Amino acid sequence: MPRYLTIGYGDQAGYDRTPEDQRRAAHAQDAALLAAGAVIGIAGEPVHLRNPGAAGVQRRAGAFLRSDLPVAGFALIEAADLDEAIAKVSTTPCAVAQGVVEVWPLEEWS
Repeated sequence: MPRYLTIGYGDQAGYDRTPEDQRRAAHAQDAALLAAGAVIGIAGEPVHLRNPGAAGVQRRAGAFLRSDLPVAGFALIEAADLDEAIAKVSTTPCAVAQGVVEVWPLEEWS
């Protein structure tokens, strides 16, 4: 079955503005995704690196990309197609708590 990488963006202020019942339902959806085999995690502090010309690793603290909201977490889910993947994550915490969820189809190497 195809897999999708999802990236959730959100902040505490948006989460706090979301009604408690919606937050509970969103966390229940995360639990259902976990029970179905998804890999879900909260984002830690990023490090980005480069190795131009394989001449040596250059490492810097912090994200390379910038967004209006911080990255909150990631999930790796399975779904029959993009529409099903979107349906699965459209009620997760970042999606309902004033944040954003990106869904990236994975083209896996075999």
